[in-house]
Amino acid sequence: MEIIFIFLNIIVPVFILIGLGAWMHIKFRLDLYTLAKLNIYFLSPGFVLVNLYESSFSLDLLGQIFLFFSIFIVSLYVLVQIVGKIGRYKKSVRGVFTNSVLLYNSGNYGVPVNDLAFKQDPFAATVQVIIMTFQNVLSYTFGVFSLRAVEEGKLKALTGLLRMPAIYAMAAGVLLNVSNVQLPEFVIKPGEYIANAMIGIALLTLGAQVAQLKFKLKLLVVYLSLMIRLLLGPVIAFFIIVLLGYDGLLAQALLISSGMPSSVNSAIISQEYNNEPELAAQIVLSSTIFSMITVTLTIFAAQQLF
Repeated sequence: MEIIFIFLNIIVPVFILIGLGAWMHIKFRLDLYTLAKLNIYFLSPGFVLVNLYESSFSLDLLGQIFLFFSIFIVSLYVLVQIVGKIGRYKKSVRGVFTNSVLLYNSGNYGVPVNDLAFKQDPFAATVQVIIMTFQNVLSYTFGVFSLRAVEEGKLKALTGLLRMPAIYAMAAGVLLNVSNVQLPEFVIKPGEYIANAMIGIALLTLGAQVAQLKFKLKLLVVYLSLMIRLLLGPVIAFFIIVLLGYDGLLAQALLISSGMPSSVNSAIISQEYNNEPELAAQIVLSSTIFSMITVTLTIFAAQQLF
């Protein structure tokens, strides 16, 4: 059966590495700060730069993905604001709830899933890389501001965003690609080694981050977040894709990326600003666990619909 094949060959390999990361953190107490820095400042920019440089890329594709991403995020934002008002959540809970839906794990979860689902297809990888970069920008702008950080927190977030190397790696990758610049072998080879290391270390990092979160069966807001992020998200994405007239690999990659679980960034931001950190951690952990089922179904739907 196709769904079982997807689960065993795409989802299970991802969670084996996540599980190994969780086990290693429990046993050896890995330095999560160092792992995060490796991913943000070394692996992710190398992965972004190499994939954009080597892929069949166009500014038109960048525009198409940006248009989809913008409509998708705005649609989710409107939905969570409506739910938040109906539920009469206090501002701190509403901020965490919003981030848990808008900030999804397009990097250390979405990239490996894309890699396995599309058998390392360079075009599909490019789509995911662009989504990942847009998500990084969103995390360190709206993700922080939505929690109503103090003024110095906002300034720190802005300067932190400007230091995000993935943004500059994306700009460099696009520029080198459209300019048809041929990088020498001694330059591109180290970049390829970095890009190849990204998936394994990213999943190990995700496992280590998840291992420190605690799961508690309570709070309706957690289940509402899971339903919107994992189920309604892909449904909304599907209608946007159809509305925009996208098809083929682009449509499949965008739909699959829309079903990723809540990003660990949402829990990290919540912890940093002491804004309902337990709630944020619970949502991220629950979302990651339940995504084993929902992402499998999203991949199957993408293959059937487009």
